[in-house]
Amino acid sequence: MNKKSIMSNFYIALEAVIANQVRSLLTALGIIFGVAAVIAMLAIGNGAQSEILEQIELVGVNNIIVQPNIEQVEQKIGASEEEESKKFSPGLKLLDVESIKKTIPGVQKLSPEIMLESYIIKNGIRRSSKLVGVEPSYFEVANFELLDGEMFNDKQLELGMPVCIIGKGIASKFFPRENPIGQKIKVGNQWLEVIGVLKERFISEKAISNLGIRDYNMDVYTPIQTVLIRYINRDLVTGSGLKKSFGGISVFGGFRGMISFSSSDNSSSDSKPTNYHQIDRLVVQVEESEKLNPTADVLARMLERRHYGVVDFEITIPELLLKQQQRTQNIFNIVLAAIAAISLLVGGIGIMNIMLASVMERIKEIGLRLSIGAKSSDIVMQFLFEAVMISITGGIVGVILGIVLAYAVSSLADFPTAISLTSIFISFGVAATVGLVFGITPARRAASQDPITSLRHE
Repeated sequence: MNKKSIMSNFYIALEAVIANQVRSLLTALGIIFGVAAVIAMLAIGNGAQSEILEQIELVGVNNIIVQPNIEQVEQKIGASEEEESKKFSPGLKLLDVESIKKTIPGVQKLSPEIMLESYIIKNGIRRSSKLVGVEPSYFEVANFELLDGEMFNDKQLELGMPVCIIGKGIASKFFPRENPIGQKIKVGNQWLEVIGVLKERFISEKAISNLGIRDYNMDVYTPIQTVLIRYINRDLVTGSGLKKSFGGISVFGGFRGMISFSSSDNSSSDSKPTNYHQIDRLVVQVEESEKLNPTADVLARMLERRHYGVVDFEITIPELLLKQQQRTQNIFNIVLAAIAAISLLVGGIGIMNIMLASVMERIKEIGLRLSIGAKSSDIVMQFLFEAVMISITGGIVGVILGIVLAYAVSSLADFPTAISLTSIFISFGVAATVGLVFGITPARRAASQDPITSLRHE
C-alpha cells in the first residue's frame, strides 16, 4: 500500500469522524475518563509516595527512637511507698547513652536530646519556642545543615557554655536585617550567644501530625551540658521530691541540687519537672537496616535491666513504620491503576461496539468503495484510522482532564499530588493501543462485506 493510498484512507476516515461528531464524542468518552483516571490516580499515588520519602528523610535512616513513657510517671507517683521502693527507675539518663555506646555493637551514632518549653526575648519581642539540648551528632542524624556560622566545639560542649544554634525561622523573626552570628538572645532566664543558623527545612502539616515532629525552624539548639548546668537537670530529683512536687506541694527538699527552670519563674508552683527522665529523647542510628529490629530488642532488654525491671520507655523504629506505610501505599497504587485500566478496557469495548454499529450503518458506503476499486486493505485501513483517531483524541482530552483533576485534588483536598511525564505517555500510548486493538474486529468485518450484497442493502 503506497503513501497516497494511506493518506486517502486517512482523509476519508477523518471526514467520517467529523460528519458524525456526536457519535465520535460518545465513543471517545470511555477513553477520556479512563485516561483522566489513570493520570489523576497515579498523581495521587506518586504524591503519597514522595511524602513518605520526605518523612523518611525527616526521621533519618536506620534510626531507633527511645522516649520516656510518661504514663509510668503517674503510676509511680500514685503507688504506695512499698511499691515505689520495689520499682524505682532512674529514668533515661546520659549514663544509658554511654552504656549503649560501649555495649551494643553496630551502633553508628547516638543523639540524646533534652527539650524544654521556653520563650525567646529580644528587642521587646517575645515568642514561645523549644530549647533543645543536643550533641553535634544530632545534626547528622536529623540531616540538618548549617546555613551560616559553626558547630559546637569541644570546649563549649564540655563546659556547657551559653551558646546556641538557631533555626531559620528564629533568625528571620528576631534578626530580619542583621547577621545573627555573634548576637545574643534571651532564652528563658539565660542569655545565649548565637554561633550558627540552620538551613530552612520545609515540613508539611501532615508530616508533623504523622511523625509527631515539630517545626524545627523555630527551635533553639544548645549543648546538652548547657541545659543540664544552666537550666534543669532532672537527674538531681529524688523519687520523694518528684512525688511531693506532683502532689501539688511546692517542696524542694527532695531535690539533690539547685535547679532552675527556663519557661517560668523559679518561685512559681508551675515550675515543676514533668518527669524524672534526664533526657527526653534518644536516637540510636545503626549501620544497617537489617540490624534495626535485633538492635531494638537488645536495646529494650538492656534498658529494662538498667531501669531495674521498670519499662518506663518506648522504642519505635520510624523507618520500618514508614516502609510499611509505603508498602500499603504501593498496594493502593496497584488497586488505583487496576481501576483505571478497567476504565480504559471499558472505553475500548465501547469503541468496538460503536464501530461495529457504524459498519452496519455504512454497508452501502463500504460496498460502493469496493465496487469502484477499493481493496479490502483500504477498508481495513479506513476503519482503523477512525478508531485510532477517536481514541487519540479521547486520550488528549483525557490527559488534560487528568491534569486538571490532579491539581483540583491537590488544592481542594489539601492532598499532595505529583504528575509524572511517564504516566502521561503511558496513558496516551495505552489509549492509542486500545483504539488500534479494538478497531481491528470492526475493520475486518467491514472489509469482509460482499460488494454486490452491500449495494443491495437497504
